[in-house]
Amino acid sequence: MREHHIKLTLLECLSDGEFHSGEALGDKIGVSRAAISKHIKGIQDWGLDIYRVQGRGYQLANPLELLDGDKLKDPLGSGSISVIPVIDSTNQYLLDRINELDSGSVCLAEYQSSGRGRRGRQWVSPFGANLYLSMYWRLDAGMAAAMGLSLVVGVAVVEALEKLGVHGIKLKWPNDLYYNDQKLAGILVEMSGQAGGAANLVIGMGLNIAMEAGSEDIDQPWTSLNKVTDGGVPGRNELAQALIVTLRNALVDYEQSGMVGFVPRWNRLDNFLGRQVRLIIGPREIEGEVMGIDEQGAVILKNENGIQSFIGGEISLRKND
Repeated sequence: MREHHIKLTLLECLSDGEFHSGEALGDKIGVSRAAISKHIKGIQDWGLDIYRVQGRGYQLANPLELLDGDKLKDPLGSGSISVIPVIDSTNQYLLDRINELDSGSVCLAEYQSSGRGRRGRQWVSPFGANLYLSMYWRLDAGMAAAMGLSLVVGVAVVEALEKLGVHGIKLKWPNDLYYNDQKLAGILVEMSGQAGGAANLVIGMGLNIAMEAGSEDIDQPWTSLNKVTDGGVPGRNELAQALIVTLRNALVDYEQSGMVGFVPRWNRLDNFLGRQVRLIIGPREIEGEVMGIDEQGAVILKNENGIQSFIGGEISLRKND
């Protein structure tokens, strides 16, 4: 992290949203004004807008609440919480350290250089605009018991947002959060283990909080919390804290009771319940009305062939327009 030390110190200075002169920043950090200018350009490469006004200095386009590990304490005390400002991928960080971690350990980042979604897709991760969070969980019941886990995570995230006063968020099977048919967050569950043994799960989530327009690398309609709430977004540390606690509690519930208790909780939040959709399974397309999910986490469709359940990692659910 040493190579990013000056940039991160600069961001701490600029996070108040006020103007700071290059000279004052240089004096505070102990570098030249030319070095400040160079590091400002590096910060802009992370996706942050910084204005430079002659005679006034530098200013972030918007004030920034940086993640603070000291504020992210779980009262249950289960697992460590690591805040790593600049990282390749929070999921990969935990995957590389599974043998060293306690179940419930969390990694958060301000910026991901190689954030990823399902099926190897890129997850656009500008600095400080969103929340990038991953959790390690050891599932003693094994890999077969992990079926439907992304649904449990989705329910937990929406319920955490509701507790913070954010309402109207829906779920898209099997792993996305939606608002007004636009993607708000995505979930990626990666697992390893052997038959007959425990499953090691890394649960990653990217939640758009203040994503700027013009993110051309995103290939689908999207939104962010500041649009959902008209700017009244919970603080990022408060939001991260609520998600960590709610997610850990949901995973304990899942271990004890399986999907049974989550079926009605999911169906209450299903963005496509009662709507006509196309279900994409490889080269196949199946049309039907969504009837919710079953206790295995499968999506239920009703069409001319009757009522059928579908499950699998390569299934994609899309609105039938």
